[in-house]
Amino acid sequence: MTPFRRGGRWMLDSGIQETSGGTARYRLVAEERNLPVSTEITGYAASTFVFLYEETGEPDYLEAAVRAARFLCREAWNPGLRAMPFELAPGSPSYFFDCGIIVRGLLAVWRATRDQEPLDVAFACGRAMGRDFRTGGGIHPVISLPEKSPQPYEKRWSREPGCFQLKSALAWHDLAAITGDPQFAEWWQRALEMAVANDPVFLPGSPERERVMDRLHAYSYYLEAMLAAGRGGTLKAGIGRAAAYLREIAPDFARSDVYAQILRVRLMADAGGQVPLDVAAAEEEATAITGFQYSADDPRLDGGYCFGSKHGALLPYANPVSTGFCLQARQWWLQYEAGTRGASLDRLI
Repeated sequence: MTPFRRGGRWMLDSGIQETSGGTARYRLVAEERNLPVSTEITGYAASTFVFLYEETGEPDYLEAAVRAARFLCREAWNPGLRAMPFELAPGSPSYFFDCGIIVRGLLAVWRATRDQEPLDVAFACGRAMGRDFRTGGGIHPVISLPEKSPQPYEKRWSREPGCFQLKSALAWHDLAAITGDPQFAEWWQRALEMAVANDPVFLPGSPERERVMDRLHAYSYYLEAMLAAGRGGTLKAGIGRAAAYLREIAPDFARSDVYAQILRVRLMADAGGQVPLDVAAAEEEATAITGFQYSADDPRLDGGYCFGSKHGALLPYANPVSTGFCLQARQWWLQYEAGTRGASLDRLI
C-alpha cells in the first residue's frame, strides 16, 4: 500500500473521525486515546476527505466528507446564536480562525456534492465572521458565547490578531466568488490590508525557538492566503524567510505541518506563475515530510502523520491536520515530478 493510501486509510479507519462525523483534535499515542472532537479539525477533515476522494475516486472518502459536513451543519452550528463554537462543550468560545476553516471545509463538500445545506451554513457562518469578529482596527481572534464579547488578547499567536488570520479570511474570498456578494469581497480586501501590514513584524515574534516554529506554522497560513492576492514579490520574500527559519530550528524542533505548508505554497505559487519553484528546496521539504509518517501494526496509528519531532525523535501525537497537509503536499510534489501540476488554491486543505 502506498504512503498516500495508508494516510488516507488512517483518516478513515483509525477512529480519528467519530461516527457522528466529528473529528478529534489528535491522538495521544502513548495513552492510546483521542482528544475531544473539535469543530475546526472537523472542517479540516472535510476538506481532506474531499481531496482524497478527488485523488482516488473512492466513495468512502466522499461519504466521510459528507458526515463531517452534516456534523458541522446539524450539531455544531448554533442557528439561534448564529455562531460556531470551538467545541460542543458548554461555555466553549468561538474562534475567527476556526470559523474560516469550517466555511472552506463546507464549501469543499458543496463543490463535490452540490448539496445546498453546506453552502447555506457556510454563508451564514461567513456572515457571522464579519458581524461578530471584525473591529475598526482588526479582527478579534476569540469571542465568548453566548455574549459574543471579545476575549482578552494574549501574547501567543492564536490569541491576538495577526497576518495568519488571512487564511481564515479566504472564506470571504471564496464566498464572494460563489455568491457575488460585494460585502464578502470588501471584508476580504480589508483583511488583506491588515495582514500585509502585520507581515514584517510577525516573525520571529519570540526569542524562544520552539515558539518561532509554532509561529512559522501560523505565518505559513498567511503565505497560503497570499496566493489569492497575486503578489508574487511578497510571496517570494515570505517563502524565503519561512524556509530559512525552518531549517535553522528544525534540528531542535520541527513541525511536519510547516514542512508541508511551505512546500504546498511553493508548488501553488509555481503552478500559478507567481514564484518559480526552487526545486532543490522543494525536494528537501518533500523528503523531510516522509519521516513523519507512522508505520505500525495498529490501524489507529499506521499511516497517520506525527505532529512533529524534537531532536530527531517523533513526538507522540498522531494529528489529522498534519496528516491532511502532508498527504496533499507529497501528492502535489509527486505530480510535479511526473510533469503535472495539481497544486491549486481552490483545493487547498
